[in-house]
Amino acid sequence: MTVAPDRPLAREITDILVTHCGLDPDAAAGAPAASLEELGMDSLALLELSAVVADRWRVKIPEQAAQLSIAGVADLVARKADPPGHTENAVEIAAPLPLVWEITNDVARWPDLFTEYATAEILHRDGDTVRFRLTMHPDENGVAWSWVSERTADPATREVHARRVETGPFEYMRIHWRYAEIPGGTRMTWTQDFAMKPDAPVDNAGMTNRINTNSTIQLAVIKEKIERAHAGGAR
Repeated sequence: MTVAPDRPLAREITDILVTHCGLDPDAAAGAPAASLEELGMDSLALLELSAVVADRWRVKIPEQAAQLSIAGVADLVARKADPPGHTENAVEIAAPLPLVWEITNDVARWPDLFTEYATAEILHRDGDTVRFRLTMHPDENGVAWSWVSERTADPATREVHARRVETGPFEYMRIHWRYAEIPGGTRMTWTQDFAMKPDAPVDNAGMTNRINTNSTIQLAVIKEKIERAHAGGAR
């Protein structure tokens, strides 16, 4: 995707340079193919541009940006800009809501419930809020990913709000679990809102695909295990 100088994103980059970096708008208009360096943008101006671009689009401007034209910077942003990630996945479980709630909120036993977690270490409890460390089984490269999360369960509304405390490659990760009684059982819904850091190995779209794929797998596993527990007499 190439962004021409007259397109909105290029104009927005120009506005940033004029407002925050001291660019002469007449100079920019008179030399649309000129590099930022040729337009008089020094290292401090480029730092300011990088800060605004990172805040607005979560895109990291490289040190070589001085050699790019305004259209080149806009092209870079257009290729790397990534809207925040959002997923929603649900499963219907043929078991009563209290049982589904009890089993899925027993964080210490998540390694028995999910197939992806090797350990779940409870770090702190405060009422209905629990802070814990999850460690996954090693991936294909032998890396066992681990992070600290915190979740607060509300038994009155049958909702859970969680967040990653150690965000790792995420700028943020927020998770919302909802439970609802339906004929014959319980509907459990997971919603995740997140954004990846600019230097993360995968972008928001890529992580959205990963989460959707993995959530489908894990929800099916959870459904099977809870329904088996219910059939075996768990109440």
